[in-house]
Amino acid sequence: MPMKRIIIALLLILANLKSFAWGEWGHQHINKAAVFALPSAMRVFFYNHVDYLVIESVGPDLRKYMMNDKVEFARHFVNLEDYNYMSAADMSVTLKDATARYGDSVLNKSGILPWYIEIMMDRLTTAMKQGRTAELLFIAADLGHYIADAHMPLHTSSNHDGQLTDQRGIHAFWESQLPELFGAQYNLHTANARYIKDIHQEVWNIIEHSHSLAAALLSADKQLKQSFKSSMYITDASGKMIKNKFGQPMHTKVYALQYNKLLHGMVEKQMRLAIYDLSCFWYTAWVNAGKPDLTKLDATIITQRNKTNLQADYSTWLKGKLLGIKPYTEFRY
Repeated sequence: MPMKRIIIALLLILANLKSFAWGEWGHQHINKAAVFALPSAMRVFFYNHVDYLVIESVGPDLRKYMMNDKVEFARHFVNLEDYNYMSAADMSVTLKDATARYGDSVLNKSGILPWYIEIMMDRLTTAMKQGRTAELLFIAADLGHYIADAHMPLHTSSNHDGQLTDQRGIHAFWESQLPELFGAQYNLHTANARYIKDIHQEVWNIIEHSHSLAAALLSADKQLKQSFKSSMYITDASGKMIKNKFGQPMHTKVYALQYNKLLHGMVEKQMRLAIYDLSCFWYTAWVNAGKPDLTKLDATIITQRNKTNLQADYSTWLKGKLLGIKPYTEFRY
């Protein structure tokens, strides 16, 4: 299929999707930035395929919305309130255990994100051990999506879109509109990847931390609404609220700016944590696989051609920025 037709087809697909978790802007930046936090032994291979890792970062959402994959939905969130969460020690260790304990209907309604991340880690480790390039890249990219989702506070709460507190639209506002408006100012440089000794505990630590922020982001919006004098939404000449292609309300730049200030950098901090943690999960899978030489999976000419670009992109990342990403913007002014 000619490239022009592929682009048109993708745009048509996107136009019929609901808002992505973290938005396409967030997911693509998280997956790409994580590549540079890897040790050089991994970074070269991952960079050889960075375009795929970036594009496939929204693959799970495409399956969820475009393909209407019912199984996919529960993989993106976990409503801790539904599970009466107190600590990781109280939760089932595996998805099989959770299924036996809660049943499929509860899991489908309340989410399986933490358990599914562990499943994906096992699959990634196996793919690395066996040197299966296509599976390795596919799983690594998808894992990036789920790790990113785990860092979005409202993906851990039953009040996932503020529907219980008269704040509908807060989800896409926080994870999509704010990054699109202010992401150019973010510092996306992180520490280098570290080995995760206890994957199960690390996953639940991420979930627990994200959940601890949910009340604060909702409270900041409530607080601002009470004091905000002008309209918080963009409206047309007749005063009707303007929505984006996904049916989400468009907040004014003035409201977005004030809300972003009240969050004290929360969105940027969570995005940087997602980048760092993703690199750690990728690195841990590689170590657990026996540290295979991934460069052998690519033709030497590919690595040689990418060498100069890798150096340039890595240097840019050290300064907190990324080159060459142009995601579909969900909130256009």
